[in-house]
Amino acid sequence: MKDYKTVEESKIDEVDEPVIDYNKVYTYGDYLKLEIEEMVEIIRGKIFRMSPAPKIKHQGINGNLHSIIHTFLKGKICRVYHAPTDVVLPIENKKRTKSTTVVQPDICVICDPKIIEENAVFGTPDFVIESVAGKDVKRDTQYKYSIYEEAGVGEYWIVFGEMRFVEVYILENGKYQRLNAFSEDDIIPVKTLPGLSISMDDIFEGV
Repeated sequence: MKDYKTVEESKIDEVDEPVIDYNKVYTYGDYLKLEIEEMVEIIRGKIFRMSPAPKIKHQGINGNLHSIIHTFLKGKICRVYHAPTDVVLPIENKKRTKSTTVVQPDICVICDPKIIEENAVFGTPDFVIESVAGKDVKRDTQYKYSIYEEAGVGEYWIVFGEMRFVEVYILENGKYQRLNAFSEDDIIPVKTLPGLSISMDDIFEGV
């Protein structure tokens, strides 16, 4: 197993600057009223452009992961969703329209059916996977890392498709602990879904 640098130690690219109004703090209520064609996310009240249409490799990786998890979850209460699915992270004691974070994880697993509604997920996923694409490195490794940790997402994977490795973080006592960086022939246990392990070969099959 290769010893990759942690996210915190790595040099990472800058994400695109927030767009529209630099001084405004946006909420989910504002998000619903936006009249723009491009897809965006709101992170701590700031709007960020989504990357252009993902490359085939990115789509392949996410498709493999979704298929593996979906098959494992058949007959179980948990559900797996892929982007674009709006996930509105809650703010305690505030209405959902006042939430300042709306994201579209590449893959997310929800085990509480009460937070799944027709238009969005209103609550905290149990397991999230982000596959780094283009200039999204800083967004996934810093901004989203921080909000997922704060919201209480139990397990967070970051897939680095170009370098073919996966960093895995597990939430312990409110803070992420780095389980490992997996590569090559490794098999990754999914801590939040006992009984499921995913091989690197399966993640990158056909990619």
